[in-house]
Amino acid sequence: MEGGMGKTMKIGKVYNNNVVLAEAGDASEVIVMGKGIGFQKRTGDAIDKSLIEKTFVIQENDSADQLKAIYQDLPQEESDAIFKIIQEAETRLDHTFQANVYLTLADHIHYAIQRTKEGIDLTNPLAFEVKKFYRREYELGKIGLELIAEHTGVLMAPDEATSIALHFVNAQKEGQLIEETMKVTRIVQDILNIVRLHFGVAFDEDSISYNRFYTHLQYFAQRVVMGDVFQTAPDTFLLEQVKGNYPAAFTCANKISTYVGGAHHFQVGTDEIVYLTIHIHRVVQQK
Repeated sequence: MEGGMGKTMKIGKVYNNNVVLAEAGDASEVIVMGKGIGFQKRTGDAIDKSLIEKTFVIQENDSADQLKAIYQDLPQEESDAIFKIIQEAETRLDHTFQANVYLTLADHIHYAIQRTKEGIDLTNPLAFEVKKFYRREYELGKIGLELIAEHTGVLMAPDEATSIALHFVNAQKEGQLIEETMKVTRIVQDILNIVRLHFGVAFDEDSISYNRFYTHLQYFAQRVVMGDVFQTAPDTFLLEQVKGNYPAAFTCANKISTYVGGAHHFQVGTDEIVYLTIHIHRVVQQK
């Protein structure tokens, strides 16, 4: 459940400055989130409704228990950074995010900070593609790293910007209509069938190459459905490289381009052809 509620709410418990357990007039309990909503507050204090950004009704949403588990132990500086990142995201992406992003982003950032302190850096295999096809979200990811450093003093690896970016790429799909979701699924399956028929192979669906290809196709299909054409100067050198090195995969990628253009009226760019070719080559070589 989003936004404020009509009845007067009082604080039942303060988890941190930004997250509180509230008691509504009808005795129901909700998790209420908002920048500074719990600052210098105590049990029984009235909640300033103008500060409410998101609410979870505990009886109706299992995520409320997860929110309590995360935010009651989350250091205040991490919570402040997360709220600031989400505020930046809503402004820069012109999108109001569902409450779930406060849960998933907090969980990710908390453990990413722990990994960083332990000297463990993880490489995100989608880094190059996110930089290329989701530039606004990637820039937001970089801003997120700056905000985390500002609030916590922890300098995270550059690849973490990709992971933060993907949280917002995925969160923007949460409000997607069922019809759009079905279109995305159908496009992914159609493309997989094109590759299967072109090479006469069955995929090893447990392989890393297949799962990376499938993930790429999901994001690609999302762009097709939303009509999000990526505009940039084509990398003709890289195009010629993959065309020469992986001719069969390149031909297959162009078949996919023809299908998408004809069935979905979407113009596939040069960079997308390059990435499709590389993924196709890898997944077929896995056999």
